[in-house]
Amino acid sequence: MNVKPLRNRVLIKPVSQKEKTDSGILIPQTADKKKPAPGKVVAVGSGRKTSSGNTIPLEVEEGDKVLYNKFGAKEIKIKGKDLLLAKEQDILAIIN
Repeated sequence: MNVKPLRNRVLIKPVSQKEKTDSGILIPQTADKKKPAPGKVVAVGSGRKTSSGNTIPLEVEEGDKVLYNKFGAKEIKIKGKDLLLAKEQDILAIIN
């Protein structure tokens, strides 16, 4: 993919969540909008700039599985793929 986020931004591919419980109950996509969502980091920016001009590198790398805040990320479409563009501060955790 030829997209490089700027500075402290991260491009995330959302991981689909279960749409049905083990007992067969269907879960609507609008449920649990306040919970963090899982995703995979596709691309990262160069890092955050300080007031003195130094660059602080991002803690996440391409390929990391993360939990991100749904409200902070912007939905975009690149080459027909649904992706999210978020600031590093909107990423809550790295999943091992």
